[in-house]
Amino acid sequence: MTTLFSLCFSAALFSASLQDATSFVVKDAPRASSRCMATAVVETVEESMIQEARDMDPQIVESMPPPLPSDLKNKYYFLRHGLSTANVAEVISSDRSLAYSNRHGLTPKGYEQGMASAKELLDALEEEGVAAGDKVVFLSSPFARAKQTAMACLDGLAEPENQERLRNEFGDLEISSKILMENRLMERYFGRLDNEAIYTYSYVWPLDKFNASHTAFDVESVAAVCHRLSEVVERCESEFENHHIVWVSHADVLQIGQLYGANVENVGMFSSYRFKNGEVRAMKRTPDSLPDPVPLEAPLRGTNM
Repeated sequence: MTTLFSLCFSAALFSASLQDATSFVVKDAPRASSRCMATAVVETVEESMIQEARDMDPQIVESMPPPLPSDLKNKYYFLRHGLSTANVAEVISSDRSLAYSNRHGLTPKGYEQGMASAKELLDALEEEGVAAGDKVVFLSSPFARAKQTAMACLDGLAEPENQERLRNEFGDLEISSKILMENRLMERYFGRLDNEAIYTYSYVWPLDKFNASHTAFDVESVAAVCHRLSEVVERCESEFENHHIVWVSHADVLQIGQLYGANVENVGMFSSYRFKNGEVRAMKRTPDSLPDPVPLEAPLRGTNM
């Protein structure tokens, strides 16, 4: 049976794809009257960028990249995608063929989590501090679940209660409704474990803690993820100034980025600092800024390496 929610969900996620850029200034933005209002547009992507993403092999690196600069011109925020169909199926979803496809997108609950992340983003912006003339921009992984979460978050920002808060607390903060695609925010590649049951994560994460450059099971190493994230920062620092940049990506990528950005000595410990679906965190720059770690649970089954 088709419900009003499912119609709104489909419209919000897919009707605004691949349109020209627009932006809205918070103090002048129209108030959303329903969840069918699609506020976000996705930048038009050339075929070469799509092919580049699908051909992107993990780097083989021997060491971590240098730390991020201490004097960044922008502030960074991490938003993990909402609940996806792959999460529900409990399978690892990292194959590069997923880039710029609609496979493994959000569930209705995942869309709701993306909408709810708007409030978390406002909380993070308030905590980090917003100055006159600042702007917010979204960069997304090319996987459907991340792109759709960015769209849902922007839909959430257009809800009346968030519009009122933006006007009252953030003045003329400008939020771009154009979602920029960034191939280097793709999910960590899990090699031979891709499309396997999610319990097999437990055979990679403990190894990460001892060797950030390992590629057991042909997975992408923690160090390799850090190298591509450092390139994303380099891109952002060259293109933007005084921006609040929201990276919409995946659990491992954001958790690795969280520890890398905080200058933690062993970034391989990232799996003890889990993001929930739809969770927002600001990038902090010191190890003592991290939440309390949560130890990994013992794996349920064995598997052959």
